[in-house]
Amino acid sequence: MAETGRDAGVTPGILAVIAAGGVLGALARYGVETAAPTPAGGFPWATFGVNVAGCAGIGALMVLILEVWRPHPLLRPFLAVGVLGGFTTFSTYAVEARALAADRPVLAIGYVVGTVLAAGAAVAGATALTRRWVRRGGRSR
Repeated sequence: MAETGRDAGVTPGILAVIAAGGVLGALARYGVETAAPTPAGGFPWATFGVNVAGCAGIGALMVLILEVWRPHPLLRPFLAVGVLGGFTTFSTYAVEARALAADRPVLAIGYVVGTVLAAGAAVAGATALTRRWVRRGGRSR
């Protein structure tokens, strides 16, 4: 029977590198969250920063992987899906937004909207900056 849908082409090796990368990304996020805990009712700067930084990382990484390097086939799932997927967090973002909404709804809206805008700007900015860097001195295909 032929594979179809989302599972087509997913091998045990790909799953293993995604899992390994996910562990590393989650540990890095845990380190950031531990170093900069959010006080009760405060703005969750650690999660905001992690999500924005992860989005910048994916913007830069995709330029390098798709336009500059000829990477090993497991590099993209390891770094993009595993490390950066484990580093960024939608679930914590959603839980923190909900908790803020209970007592500080304006701050919650600012957090939700601000994260989306900052993350989108981070992807676009990192993509543009990486392309500019590559054109000025980086290697191309």
